Amino acid sequence: MLNPFADLSASIPPAVMQAYVLVMIVLVVVGTLFDVVHKGSAKYFFANMRDSQKKAKRSVGGGEKIAIAVQTAVVDVAASGEFCNQRRRIAHLLGMYGFVIYVVSTAIMVFRYPTPAVATPTVVAALWYIGALMICLGGYWFWFFIRVDVAAEGQSPFRLMRADLFVTMLVFSATFGLIWAWLQTAGVAGWDYVFLALYLIASTVLFGSIPWSKFSHMFFKPAAAFEKRVSKANGSAMNLPTQTRDDPEQQKRHSMELLRNAPVRMGLGIKREAPRHY
Repeated sequence: MLNPFADLSASIPPAVMQAYVLVMIVLVVVGTLFDVVHKGSAKYFFANMRDSQKKAKRSVGGGEKIAIAVQTAVVDVAASGEFCNQRRRIAHLLGMYGFVIYVVSTAIMVFRYPTPAVATPTVVAALWYIGALMICLGGYWFWFFIRVDVAAEGQSPFRLMRADLFVTMLVFSATFGLIWAWLQTAGVAGWDYVFLALYLIASTVLFGSIPWSKFSHMFFKPAAAFEKRVSKANGSAMNLPTQTRDDPEQQKRHSMELLRNAPVRMGLGIKREAPRHY
């Protein structure tokens, strides 16, 4: 497989491509910081952490925190353990790992192998295509078959909302990038620049719209998952019940009389059948 950015260097100087990548990195950093300040995410996170420490029933040592951090990295981050639905977990993993491979291989090809004069290792170029294909596979599978408003509520898969900005731009970036790379390799004059423009527009919106998209969630979720595990370990449990409903102290927490003496296991409930009655 060929490095599409090296071939592009015949019409666009490598310095311009490298500057574009650097600008996208700056947009990610600035956008994430703005998002943290504007939404008060960091303020809420630290306040919640202090509250958890005040209500802790036991102290969590440094060694235990390291073990919790490792568990968080392996289960919640690397394996997306927060997803109970296996299809959604697989789609998420495809998109997550595909995005990482796609971004890293792009940076390597643009900065390390910017021209045909410096031969690009086949594995590096292959990783770029594999990462983009993983994004498309996970993204389109999620978009057309797994999304709640499509699968459970019968909404059109073409219905767009601001909350969809991140996933749509990510999938568009990978899709247009693959099409552009193929057209450039096939030597289709004219159309390759059309899809190059679409590729750049989608990528710019993806990295430049962080304050309005869910892009920054990938940085917040690991911290939130770690704090959740720590609060469970120290006994505060984010002020949620930690025992079964057979425990008298937990029964008092329920405001509804009906739930105070309810059995611990009440069946599958809403999971008994898929909600597709639209």
